[in-house]
Amino acid sequence: MLPNLPFLKKQKTNDSDSLSANDRSEIFRASRRDFLKIGSLAAGSFVLGVNFQCSGPKGEIISFAPNVFVTLSSDNLVTIVAHRSEMGTGIRTSLPMIVADELGADWSKVKIVQAVGDEDIYGNQNTDGSFSVRMFYEPMKKFGATVRHMLVNAAAKEWGVSPDECDTEASHVILKGGSKKIPFGDLVEQIKTMELPKQEELTFKEFSSYKLVGKDVAIYDAKAIATGKAVFGADVNLPSMLIAVVQRSPVVGAKVISYKDEKALAIPGVKQVIKIEGPGLPAGLDKPLEGVAVLAENTWAAIQGSKALEIDWDLGPNQTFNSASQLQEMLKSTAGKGMVKRERGDFAKARSSSGKVIERTYLAPFYAHSTVEPPAAIADVKADGSVEVWAPTQHPQWARGAVAGALGIELAKVKMNVTLLGGGFGRKSKPDFVAEAAILSKAAGVPVRVQWTRECDLHHDFYHSHSAQRVVATLDKEGNLSGWNHHTVFPAIGASNTPAPPSDGELDLGCRDFPYHVPNIRVEAHETTAHTRVGWLRSVSNIHHAFAICTMLDEIAETRGVDPVDQAIQMLGEDRHLDFTAEMVGDYGNYGEKIEDFPWDTARMKKVIQTVAEKSNWKQNLADGKAVGFAAHKSFLTYVACVVRVEKDAEGKLIIPEVHYAVDCGIGVNTDRIKSQFEGGAQFATSLAMTSAITFENGKVQQNNFDTYQIIRMPQAPKKIEVHIVPSMEKPTGVGEPPVPPYIPALANALYKLTGERKYELPLKV
Repeated sequence: MLPNLPFLKKQKTNDSDSLSANDRSEIFRASRRDFLKIGSLAAGSFVLGVNFQCSGPKGEIISFAPNVFVTLSSDNLVTIVAHRSEMGTGIRTSLPMIVADELGADWSKVKIVQAVGDEDIYGNQNTDGSFSVRMFYEPMKKFGATVRHMLVNAAAKEWGVSPDECDTEASHVILKGGSKKIPFGDLVEQIKTMELPKQEELTFKEFSSYKLVGKDVAIYDAKAIATGKAVFGADVNLPSMLIAVVQRSPVVGAKVISYKDEKALAIPGVKQVIKIEGPGLPAGLDKPLEGVAVLAENTWAAIQGSKALEIDWDLGPNQTFNSASQLQEMLKSTAGKGMVKRERGDFAKARSSSGKVIERTYLAPFYAHSTVEPPAAIADVKADGSVEVWAPTQHPQWARGAVAGALGIELAKVKMNVTLLGGGFGRKSKPDFVAEAAILSKAAGVPVRVQWTRECDLHHDFYHSHSAQRVVATLDKEGNLSGWNHHTVFPAIGASNTPAPPSDGELDLGCRDFPYHVPNIRVEAHETTAHTRVGWLRSVSNIHHAFAICTMLDEIAETRGVDPVDQAIQMLGEDRHLDFTAEMVGDYGNYGEKIEDFPWDTARMKKVIQTVAEKSNWKQNLADGKAVGFAAHKSFLTYVACVVRVEKDAEGKLIIPEVHYAVDCGIGVNTDRIKSQFEGGAQFATSLAMTSAITFENGKVQQNNFDTYQIIRMPQAPKKIEVHIVPSMEKPTGVGEPPVPPYIPALANALYKLTGERKYELPLKV
């Protein structure tokens, strides 16, 4: 899920006593205007904000000023505004943990409040691309250290001692080695009038003294979720609100010719039928599809009314689209020359002089996000033209802008409330469903909740593109890998109805950044067209690229007669930092970070490989009917190695009894969330590998619900998932997406060893 947004650039930091020299965040005292923005949070409290100045692609400063506020009240309560969206990743727990630990706050006295979506107050709130902790770790540390500095100085003045003799602990300032302590709340009035310290005056706690960061901490919302008190999108109810279910264009780009709504309006509870104008082609990423909405007093009536509509469609140019045919056309194109996007050495010469050539093709289908909570959003358009929205959105600013654009109003007239998300995976960063609610509320004159059904969700997603790849590997006369030629083609996110190759950014997700020491490398991209809506899904192009690369490497190891783990370590070469930029045609994205700040470190990759091999007992002798597979892949700046064990039960059915991950994500802020993201990632990836696929015929999706678009059931799920976090003091990186890419090829490699048959197409059929 790679957002096209600026990322914060930071330099390497190896301990908790210093901040990155490139951290440009600024701490500021809340102004009168800020008090008006954050309302009751500020009443009677000490309030500080942090301004996260970010860098653009070339290191230039982007001055859109994201802010987070912390308030400290006289009752000793620390309130932290969470400006990221919570969808199970624990991000609105992890970022406040950093502040609380550096501040020395008692976690039980920390209150977390969800921020509204407002760029003027909170700036970039896009929770996507596994970059939230990476972006905000150091600024959050500085924030906590600033407040602690002020509290310590206030207490030291009161006690008549040096600030060096004081520290903070459990929401108190304490006198080291003494019995004096004073609650934070008792110092609120004093620090309100203090000057803010300069950055060079700040000191930072030793990492070893942290009580939260680096530990297992339950997510802040756990109890509310478990007891049913948590508020997700569909949980919001307003007086006079109607529920809307939309029958959308069955083919992307289709237009309504006419419709009959008499049968729909005859259903008890149905109140209105409203047409939604779609954008036509290109469909875009933030516009609702054309459709007809049925508004009713309850969800059931709205669903039945939608089914009763009679619509005559002009299906448009995509009505002949067949995904199986396109996939074969894409595969055929990989046999020819593509656009060279990375080149090292002379692959043609390596092939002509080789001792052996291994050539394989790999296919993967469209995937839907299939979040457990289908999209839902509530809008209340007021008489004065303003609108208040409640939505489970990953990208509040984009959603707010989409609403303003759909209604033709100023951004300032849109209030965007962010609820919890029942899964996101990139789907809920797209704001089409939010705009739908606003359009319908304005037309109906009452609050409206748009409720997508599972069928809606599967038929009208922003799908992960299907893909075709051809990998040609050459071995020299001594049996060493001498050449690597990777052809890849898939409908690019920006290629709606216009032939285009994958973008450089998409190719940098596991393809162009091939790290192994091979003297001759050529990466080629091919053009194709997106005949449906495509978008980013958890780990994006890493999914199909890692599948092809890591299964091919396993086959190469077998051909060479070497262990695949040993081969990976050997082919990574000496410990060093890789820089692919000289070999690239086009820009190398590196997930929005400078390669010198976040280098490709072969030592770190080797460490996770060695760790997973050791922890999984990789070279154990397994009994017949059991097998293990291995893969390693770096994505979103995080190094991951995976071993999957498979076997067949007494009835011959496949089971996955054990999975091992080793992960180096730099400083692990909340180890509980890291483990849970990898546990969930293994389940998610098992579905992609074994059971899930979206297909199109005559422009229409053929899957309707979880009976035909299957996600794994309990018997198919991995039984035991061990997550081994490699200790690191490197800068934190993301963990939401990196579990997925190496798992699928590790499973495929294990299945080959179990069955003796290699699979080159997803889903894997066993």
